[in-house]
Amino acid sequence: MNTRRADKTQSSPRAPTRARAIGNAANAKPRHLLGPDVAIPLVPPTPLPYLSAMSTEHDQAAPPAPPEPTDPIPADADYPAPDTDPAAQVALLTAERDDMRDRWMRAEAEMQNVRTRAKRDVDDTRQYAVQKFAADIVEAAENLRRGLTSLPAHEDSEPDIVTKLRDGLDGVERSFVAILERNGIKRTDPTGQPYDANLHQAMAEQPSADHPPGTVMQAWTQAWTLNGRLLRPAMVVVAKAAGPADAAPMLDTQSQEDSAA
Repeated sequence: MNTRRADKTQSSPRAPTRARAIGNAANAKPRHLLGPDVAIPLVPPTPLPYLSAMSTEHDQAAPPAPPEPTDPIPADADYPAPDTDPAAQVALLTAERDDMRDRWMRAEAEMQNVRTRAKRDVDDTRQYAVQKFAADIVEAAENLRRGLTSLPAHEDSEPDIVTKLRDGLDGVERSFVAILERNGIKRTDPTGQPYDANLHQAMAEQPSADHPPGTVMQAWTQAWTLNGRLLRPAMVVVAKAAGPADAAPMLDTQSQEDSAA
């Protein structure tokens, strides 16, 4: 039995080496040129050199160091003990409540002020957006009034064309002023009113015994406002108290009139 195994071992061909296998593969013919009984030797796969180097470096790398343990909290650490007094806790909570309430009230007041300012800005923009145009149109109204004033006074013997012209211009002015008033532009005659620096512009001051001091005795132009805001001040002459120097000429004039009568 043993002799037969030894004979088989000695008679079996030796396994080809790697060099012989490569040489055989290089000199081998295509399979379709070989006979059906010819066996093609198989070459065992070999690892690539760069993959071998990477695996070797990865195996040789040192493992990451474990994290260092933190110092444990000592058991005898001195911590402030919580306040267990109910009265103190109630006082603390009450103070926090009052502080939060004060902050909330201040924030609400600030928001209300913001809303009020925003509403006022919107209203001002809506009412006074045409302020520049209104100031220009008021100038046209003043020129129309000056043209009417320059016409001669009405007389019975005047031509009909002059009467019709005066009546036509009066109608145009009334219609024009009515349109301005419907749009918030108003005209005010300051004659006989107390002098107001917000609405009037004093051009002269004259002594007068018929008007109280500080009263507008004559208006050269009228005051114009847009929704209560001044567009153009009235140019006025303000009365002042008559002094002794002003009273003497007035007495002489009165005596001359009596003597002439």
